[in-house]
Amino acid sequence: MDRKNASPQGETARVLTEFLEVAVNCIVFLKGFYPPAAFERRRYMNVVVQKARHPQLADYIHSATSNLLPFVQKGLVERVNVTFYDKEHIPLEKFVFKIDVNQSYNSKVEESDIGFALRAFLIKLTVAKPATKPLPPSSGWEITAYFRALPQGSSKEKEAQLWIPTDTKQWLQPPDITPIKSMSSQPLKVQLYLEHPNPCEPKKLEE
Repeated sequence: MDRKNASPQGETARVLTEFLEVAVNCIVFLKGFYPPAAFERRRYMNVVVQKARHPQLADYIHSATSNLLPFVQKGLVERVNVTFYDKEHIPLEKFVFKIDVNQSYNSKVEESDIGFALRAFLIKLTVAKPATKPLPPSSGWEITAYFRALPQGSSKEKEAQLWIPTDTKQWLQPPDITPIKSMSSQPLKVQLYLEHPNPCEPKKLEE
């Protein structure tokens, strides 16, 4: 994307997907899913963060988040989840980024303004561990995107085919929600919250 001639939505999508890559790294580190040595300390938006050192892990996170850029720009992405699940693919915990990019916003976007707002999310994540739940052995995790609508046009449809349906089961009851951080800075709105299964959730879940 040509940053000099980028639309407000294009510049916003670029900053947001870059942020999501960093945030997912921080979440996976926070959960202790891999040994601490699998990550290295970096500085992003003047915040100390963790970045995966293993090439396959780093590539998965980078590919999943960067491939969202054209869909975020068009306002097609509603949520991006980092879901942790047990060996039966039953969700145990979800970090949910609910996003909205105003498609009618036409003013210039300052990267520093959006970056400053998103920086607060990274700071919140560093102290979010008490709100999380421990993971059992043989658990797994994945990045899942939820779209408001299916992309239209041959190129967008081809890009969308890179995303495949998840095997993770769905909760039957409304989840328990723990807010972490939210922001509203035109043209971008972001909410980050945790979801945990409802205490009334049945053990057998739908596919």
